[in-house]
Amino acid sequence: MLKRMITGVIAAALLALVCIFANDIVFSVVFGLLALLGVYEMLGCIGARRNFAIALCMYALTILSVVLVHTTSRHSMYITTYAGVLFCVLLILLASAVFSEGQVPVDKVCIAFTTCSYVITGFVSIILLRDMPLGKYIYLLAFVGPWVSDTFAYFVGMLFGKHKLIPSVSPKKTIEGSLGGIFFCIIGCIVYGYVIKAVSGGEAEIHVAFLALLGLIISVVSQVGDLIFSLIKRRYDIKDYGFIFPGHGGVLDRFDSVIATAPLILIACESLARLHFM
Repeated sequence: MLKRMITGVIAAALLALVCIFANDIVFSVVFGLLALLGVYEMLGCIGARRNFAIALCMYALTILSVVLVHTTSRHSMYITTYAGVLFCVLLILLASAVFSEGQVPVDKVCIAFTTCSYVITGFVSIILLRDMPLGKYIYLLAFVGPWVSDTFAYFVGMLFGKHKLIPSVSPKKTIEGSLGGIFFCIIGCIVYGYVIKAVSGGEAEIHVAFLALLGLIISVVSQVGDLIFSLIKRRYDIKDYGFIFPGHGGVLDRFDSVIATAPLILIACESLARLHFM
């Protein structure tokens, strides 16, 4: 328990330093490395790390996805380019399965591409969020929202939980805890909106209904993201994805909820911006 607490404090402090002081390039490098570690852990989990063709394509996709952030002028251009890169990588992988005479199993190609693309998209979305107008405040919702949801879901579940949520995937989670996480995440997002407005000197506009809806989405998706990674671990019979954080596991163990919520926050904010300027 002590090792877990010490690791948590150190990791939180390092993350805070990066978030507060890092410029755009350093921030992208840090989260690009986290994405690489996440892909490395996922490939190890599904047993594809030693398959050269699959591993090389997934590492290349990770690096290229981060580099593209700084070589495309608009988010819309990035999304189009990223979609094209995803298709090309998948085509290469499937072609490798065709011509490898069984050395690159097609089922493993599909699993690796799906899971690793999911991980990469989550981390790249954090970088893109920070690059938005007021992004230095908005992207933190990808961390604050899941943290509030997970924390209050835990305490509400511990105090009032009686009905199991999905015991076959996560035996300790309860329906009461899940609802508690949703409620407090909605409140947390609204409060955070007013904090942003105060810190930005009124530059940020407050849309309470939007923030409430965003809080609902963040909490639900955060909990689903947690369950997704739990399901994958159970399927491949592993306890943790990695060991980079002693007592906490790997990158995927710590960023499971963030990976799921960041793309949804990006979509929500992009949609609001488009509606605002129409």
